[in-house]
Amino acid sequence: MSEAPSTKKTRISLEHDGQVLHVVLASPPGNILDAETMGEIVTALDFHQSNKDIKAVVFEGEGKHFCFGASVEEHQKERAAGMISSFHGLFKKLLSFGAPLISLVRGQCLGGGMELASFCNFIIAEPNAKFAQPEIQLAVLPPVAAVILPGIIGQLRADDLVLTGRTIDAQTAQQWGLVHQLAEDGSAALDEFLKKHILPKSAESLRHANRAVRREWFEDLSKKLDRMERAYVDDLMNTTDANEGIEAFLQKRKPQWQNH
Repeated sequence: MSEAPSTKKTRISLEHDGQVLHVVLASPPGNILDAETMGEIVTALDFHQSNKDIKAVVFEGEGKHFCFGASVEEHQKERAAGMISSFHGLFKKLLSFGAPLISLVRGQCLGGGMELASFCNFIIAEPNAKFAQPEIQLAVLPPVAAVILPGIIGQLRADDLVLTGRTIDAQTAQQWGLVHQLAEDGSAALDEFLKKHILPKSAESLRHANRAVRREWFEDLSKKLDRMERAYVDDLMNTTDANEGIEAFLQKRKPQWQNH
């Protein structure tokens, strides 16, 4: 295998004798999912796509928090189309990669960060973890969450998170079925989970099983994301309030809604 591409906003490594691809979002404190970060992740997945020894992909945030979400600056109207295309491209790449996905969550897990964590097969969270889809407070919406959360936690709970933008704690997230395991020491719990449940198994069989158990979701997701992308860019970002919400956030002022 040739030398892995260099990264600036992520730390990407092969661990557990090359069986686990570990992706650390490494721009604390917020570990924002901007275009550069997403590009680095997709490049790493492309680079390791043919590595048949990889049994899982793990996501983690550097420092006290998992991720504050996607870049708000890149949500501005003139950049929104490129942003959401890159964002959805990340999830489509994870679909094609096929290996089970695990997120280790500490602290804030917000917006696009929560969408990334929710997309994983397993979330291991420390007790201080907080989850939210706060996009509605900026008069926009979380496109991936709108597609996947109803199937993960149920329609009413998905409605709650997407429409209110409120924050839930790790204990609530576990009760709702979003978090697989709570652990005081997330790193130790992750290591134990991998050793007990993932590493003893065939990498090829894990990919086949992952695609099988998520077959309907996988087959439908790309089409739904494409429809959501068009609705976001062509409809939502042509409203006055969506643009006002983004600008007000960037200018650190209270938004003035026009309701259109």
